[in-house]
Amino acid sequence: MNIVLPLFLGLGLSSVGVALPGLLNMTAAKISLKEGRQRALIFATGAATIVFFQTYIAVSFAKFLYSRPDIIKLLEETGLIIFTLLTLYFFLFAKKKKMGKNKDIVKLNSRTSNFFLGALLSVLNFFPIPYYVFVSVSLSAYKYFYFSNLFVFLFVMGVVAGSFLIFYLYIVFFKKFEHKADFFMRNVNYFLGSVTGLVAILTLIKILRSQ
Repeated sequence: MNIVLPLFLGLGLSSVGVALPGLLNMTAAKISLKEGRQRALIFATGAATIVFFQTYIAVSFAKFLYSRPDIIKLLEETGLIIFTLLTLYFFLFAKKKKMGKNKDIVKLNSRTSNFFLGALLSVLNFFPIPYYVFVSVSLSAYKYFYFSNLFVFLFVMGVVAGSFLIFYLYIVFFKKFEHKADFFMRNVNYFLGSVTGLVAILTLIKILRSQ
């Protein structure tokens, strides 16, 4: 088996999923600015540790779904409705949030608390589980993803590496691109709406083709 494929998929998909400014990467960046790069990296390590377990749970669930085509069909139809509603919400109803200049983060007193803060915020982020369920099932239909133990392990490690890489880039380069991050935060609903809209369109096309 090609060990590069699962690592590349995990690295690429996690980078896409974490690239937009969010709670985890923005907190890592602010810890870096206020308390130093080393403590920010400890925070990122805690967050990436939870990502490891979330991804394993997601892929294990996806493996079960893959053996039940009837459930996959139902989930696709349900997902189409959910992603369509989310798109409408982001574009029409969600209020744009502005990133405050003096936005505070939790003050930390030790490296251990940085690690557990990263783990806690990562636990509160439920996005990775449905995201990796969706992508692994979809890729498996096109024979790009396999549910063998080695493939899954390498994919999960690729996801962890990709997530940590994005956290690291925010930690190191946030100061230089802070004004661009502010632009993303002020327009994040439009970006999220575009993503959910694209997913809804792709899901609709897949459903129509299977008819």
